[in-house]
Amino acid sequence: MKIFTSILIVLALALIVFNITLLDFNSLFTGDSLVGLIGIAASFCAVFILLIFRMSKMIEEKTKGN
Repeated sequence: MKIFTSILIVLALALIVFNITLLDFNSLFTGDSLVGLIGIAASFCAVFILLIFRMSKMIEEKTKGN
């Protein structure tokens, strides 16, 4: 499960980088820039959710060990 979440985190970070290339800083809220902003926000949410999931699994393993 640790490898799977690591792969998903790397994919989400790659999507962030890709979506940054779509941004046009002169008009952020039109066309492809808006799609890029939404993609960046969604990718950050995915990274945070995966990190929370990973932390909960670590806590679960520690409490089962006691």
